[in-house]
Parts: sequence; structure tokens; C-alpha cells
Amino acid sequence: MRPLTRRFALASLPFALLGSSIAIANEVNLPRTMAWTAYGTNSSGYAQAVAIGNMLQSNYGTSVRVLPGDNDVSRMTPLKQGRVDLCACGIASYYGVEGVMMFAHPDWGPQPIRLLTTSTATFGLSLAVAGDLEVETPADLRGKRVAYIRGDDALNIGTEAYLAFGGLTWDDVERIDYPGYGRSFDGIIAGNVDASFTTTVTPPAQQLASSPRGISWPVLDPDDKEAWERMQTVAPYFRPHVVTSGAGGISADNPVDSASYPYPIVVGNADLDDDIAYGLIRALQDNYDDYKDNAPGAVGYALEYQDLQWVIPFHDAVVDYYEEIGVWTDEMQAHQEALVERQQVLLNAWSAFLEDAPSDEDAFREAWMSARAAALTNAGFDPVFE
Repeated sequence: MRPLTRRFALASLPFALLGSSIAIANEVNLPRTMAWTAYGTNSSGYAQAVAIGNMLQSNYGTSVRVLPGDNDVSRMTPLKQGRVDLCACGIASYYGVEGVMMFAHPDWGPQPIRLLTTSTATFGLSLAVAGDLEVETPADLRGKRVAYIRGDDALNIGTEAYLAFGGLTWDDVERIDYPGYGRSFDGIIAGNVDASFTTTVTPPAQQLASSPRGISWPVLDPDDKEAWERMQTVAPYFRPHVVTSGAGGISADNPVDSASYPYPIVVGNADLDDDIAYGLIRALQDNYDDYKDNAPGAVGYALEYQDLQWVIPFHDAVVDYYEEIGVWTDEMQAHQEALVERQQVLLNAWSAFLEDAPSDEDAFREAWMSARAAALTNAGFDPVFE
């Protein structure tokens, strides 16, 4: 279920298949108006959604209303309720498909989400490590002080995944708890902790790089298959990524072998109208030059950056598009079908679980996670989250 794939899933395809002269069978038939949710107004995800909306308005007369949300609940709830067409989400969309974290709750459960497109930019997602330590790879973190952010599952799983790459667990480091992400970087600068998970371009990372301690980023060998398998066992959404922008001097001339996953992740419900799903993916590819430079990270929607064997199943109409342009393979179809089957196993397990679920929230979560793991295991899938 989690094959080790290169970041550029299309890299081995003939270049001619990636050109704009491919004959397309269907036409773009988008509605007059669409509604999206996205991160807050100061985020790159929001800026990208606005840039895409401007392109759709100019080229197709489609007006896009972008609703900013400060957290996963405020972004995902309108999608769940059918009040918006799409969400330019983060990795919480994957947790929603899996029915874990905040979704292991009576109000949520596994979500019937389908992927439309993603953006993979030049930055990476990594552990920022104080530069005055001799940490070159994740294995060098043994015995170091590593931040744990209370209430932020995504950041903590990212940290755990990096430790796993180095053959480590939380037991091999000194865990230092912090009430928030920003506070952990204050702690590194103050000398109270040594590492915290972040993106390579975030302002706290820049502040650490400018501090007396400096900053370093663990190198992940892209050819170490066993290490990547350990990492993806913890967090299957990570992919090898050559990072070319970030604090501490990362650039195109000074890249770092690291890891990343897409942001934003544009998703809709499985029953999203085919015209919207097909129209959007085709419009994004046909008109790439019209928006790619209009928001930070928008270049990441290019066809060459799409991972067609990732962790969330595509909408059927998006698969139709990729088949039409000749980039969809039998291997991709098998992967897609396995993801859809996995999602159906989860939905069936949730429906059965609710018939006799505990009323106490903690007991509910524990019982659901057990039932979820059993259902996936019985169907031949790795539960990933236990």
C-alpha cells in the first residue's frame, strides 16, 4: 500500500506526453460559481487558491469564493457538510480519509474524500536542528533534545518519521514538550532544546538560522530504501525531495536531499460533480502559465510535480483526464483501486462501529482505533495508525 516512489511520478514518461498539444476528448464545463476553503489569508495556500480563482474567472467566467479557515475543523467542516466544492487543505485531508487524529470522533469518522491536484514546491518538511551540533543525518539525533508539540499531531508524526528514518524512536531522544510550535523555536535559540519539525522556509527557521546557534537540516539519503521504508511506515505521505529553498543557505546552488509532501492538497468529496473535477484539473494544466507565477508555490501544480501514486485516491474524473493525455498507467490504476478499496473498508467499519459505540469520547476513540485496525488488517491493509 505504500510503495516507495520518486517525487516526480511522471519522470520516466516520454516528454511528448507532457506537452500541451495532446488531443483532449472532453471540454471544460465549469459552473458559474465555486466555493473553496483554504488556510488563512496570510498563507500561501490561500494565495494560490485566489490565483487559481483569478485564472478561472478570466478564462472560463467562473467565480471562486475562497473561505479562509484558521484550523482543520474550520476548513474541513464546510466540505463535509457539502457547503463548499473543494478544500485547499493540508495533510489533515489524509487523516480524514483514514479516520484518525481529530477524525476519530463521533462527529467525523473516515471521510469519503477524493484528490484533485496538489502543489509540491521547492521547500522541504524537516527537523530544524541547532547548527552548533554535529547532526548530519537523523541517526545523529540519538540522545539529543527533540521538541514535542502538545496538540499538534501532524508536527509530532513528522518528527517521529524523521527519527524512524534514522532507526530511532522517541525513546532514543530526550523529548521536550512545548505548548506551541513557535515556542519550541524560542527554546532552540535559548539552548533548551535541539530540534523541532517545520518547513525549511518558515520564519522561525529563519530566526534560528540568524541566531548564535545557527541551523542545520538532516540529510536523507534518497537511495536508502530501508530508511525510507521505516519513515513511510510512520508517515506514508512523505516522499524524497530535493529542497532548493530554505533557511541556512539552502538554494538551487546548495540543495539538500530531504523529504516533503504536497501543500496545499486540493480535495473534494467522492460525489463531487464530474464536470467540476475534470474541468478544474484540465484548466490547471491547460492554463498553467496564467497563474504559476501569481502566488508563492503555485509552480508546484505542474504536471511533472504530480505524484500519481500517492496516499489519497483521485476523483474518477481526474483519472479520466490523466488517461486522456496518456500518462495514466496500469500500475497507477492498480494503486488507485487499492486506495478506493481501503477507503471503502474504512467506511464500512465506521458504519458498523457506530451501531454499538461507547459514549465516552476517550473510550470511543480507543475502541474505534482498535476496530479500524482490525478491519484494515482483515482486508489485507496496513493500519498505519494503531
